[in-house]
Amino acid sequence: MNSEPIQFSIVIPTYNRPERLQNCLQAITNLDYPLDRFEVIVVDDGSPTPMEPIAAPFQEALNLTVIRQINSGPANARNAGAAKAKGQYLAFTDDDCTPLPDWLTQLEAKFATTPDCLIGGQTLNALPQNLYSTASQILIDYLYDYFNGDCNQSSFFASNNFAMPTHRFQELGGFDTSFPLAAGEDREFCDRWLHHGYAMIYAPEVRIKHAHHLSLQSFWRQHFNYGRGAFCFHQVRSQRNQTGIKVEPLTFYSRLLLYPFGRSTSQSALLLSSLLFLSQVANVLGFFKERSHQPDKQLNWV
Repeated sequence: MNSEPIQFSIVIPTYNRPERLQNCLQAITNLDYPLDRFEVIVVDDGSPTPMEPIAAPFQEALNLTVIRQINSGPANARNAGAAKAKGQYLAFTDDDCTPLPDWLTQLEAKFATTPDCLIGGQTLNALPQNLYSTASQILIDYLYDYFNGDCNQSSFFASNNFAMPTHRFQELGGFDTSFPLAAGEDREFCDRWLHHGYAMIYAPEVRIKHAHHLSLQSFWRQHFNYGRGAFCFHQVRSQRNQTGIKVEPLTFYSRLLLYPFGRSTSQSALLLSSLLFLSQVANVLGFFKERSHQPDKQLNWV
């Protein structure tokens, strides 16, 4: 019998990436946190080859549950994992991420002073030699600087590294499963969290490494899909708030293109800036592609 209640339920959606899931679970076994105070819930989102054999070797080292469902997308998978959670807090990450050893320790310290908040951590690029992975990470870093400039009044976290009280997640209904792709559902959840008057706090000491292998083709596809997700986000948000789409000022984009020149990387700042420009082209095209699929939806721009 556990001497103390379970503090954290780590929820990991996965789809057909056995090696990355294995690396993720291995990193979790190295957490410097009492094993009897957290659980791990892996949700296999209908992988062609079941992921249970990959997770099986970790059953003795971790309080581990594996759920398999028909392929329904990461939002649905995260909700399925959260529905089984016994912990006081939900900690979400992805199968291509590896939490640093003090991940839960830092989360616990933050929740000790802000117990009712959505806490987002920092993501580190695990593939610094990959040009496209570096560009994608720099974009995330820029968005975090832009939306989370005041750590105590943040407005956007990616779902590969954030945590919240379990009861608050359930009260809000979890992730919106109407999003067709792994794009935008985390942004919508953050917006809905703020809409209900709850606080978001950025904690850069809560760190994970993200090994997102990208090529030019997959980089384009990723940001094209982000554009599709952005349309879905604005559609849901405008209906909830009865407002039009808020367009970021031109300075947002000019600063984005200059952002790599102030960063220390092994990659060319000019190439990274060019890829950031390409990402925004892909984003816009994805947005209007999704818009064309729903011609009856009218959105106003402000």
